[in-house]
Parts: sequence; structure tokens; C-alpha cells
Amino acid sequence: MLANLSLATAMVILTVTIHFAGLLALLRILRTRGGGFRAHESLPGQGALIIIVVLGLFAIHTLEVWLYALGYLAIGAINDFESALYFSTVTFASLGYGDIVLSPAWRIFGAIEAVNGLILLGWSTAFLISLMSRLRSLEHDWLEPGGP
Repeated sequence: MLANLSLATAMVILTVTIHFAGLLALLRILRTRGGGFRAHESLPGQGALIIIVVLGLFAIHTLEVWLYALGYLAIGAINDFESALYFSTVTFASLGYGDIVLSPAWRIFGAIEAVNGLILLGWSTAFLISLMSRLRSLEHDWLEPGGP
């Protein structure tokens, strides 16, 4: 059990750090390049920003899922990469189909991936909602008489 908890703790620290850095990178992109889309003035500009953010979030989650899959391979919990990636994806998304299961020796590690994925997906959702709220407030400011 100590190996499970140690590896799971390391993976949580790694994925949270990656997620934080990824969100900071998306914010930097939005701040430096977002103005070029004139998001506050047009629906297509807002749509482009939202698509960039969603694809960025998808890339961040993909990296995190792949790291877990590589972890399952490294510890020998799953023998081939395709199965490890599939198991990691359904576990990270907290779907847990159950068609591939870990041995009792590593199931705590898998359960912690599910909790980690749930938290990181929630964080991404909050980030996206915050962005959309900000775009809405900019749109409202520009549509109001006397706006910028």
C-alpha cells in the first residue's frame, strides 16, 4: 500500500503542477494574442478564443492521462500501452467501465487517479466558465450606451 500511496502522491503533484502551468500558459496566450481576435466586439472572436481554450484544456488533460498510462506500464499494472491509455482515460474521467481492472496491488493508485481527474476536470470547467463570464461582461460593456 505504501508504494500505491507514494506513486499516487507523486502523480498528483506532477499532474497538478502540469495543470497549473498549462492554465497559466493559456492565460498568457489569451492576454497576448486574445486582443487580436477582438473578442469583446464580435461573436466569431469570442468563438475563436473559446475554441483555443477548449483545445488547450484538452491538450493539458491528454498529457495528464498519458502520464498515468505510462505509470501503469512502468509499474507493470497493465501490459500494453493501448490498454493502459484506455484504462487511464476512463479512470481519469471517472467513468470506470470496469472492462479492464487493476490487480489488488495497484487499485488504490487507480482510485486516486479517478479523484485527481475529477478535481482537474472540475478546475478546467471552472476556468472555462470564468473565461466565458469575462467575455460576457466585455460584451455587455461594449453593448451598453457609453461603454468603452
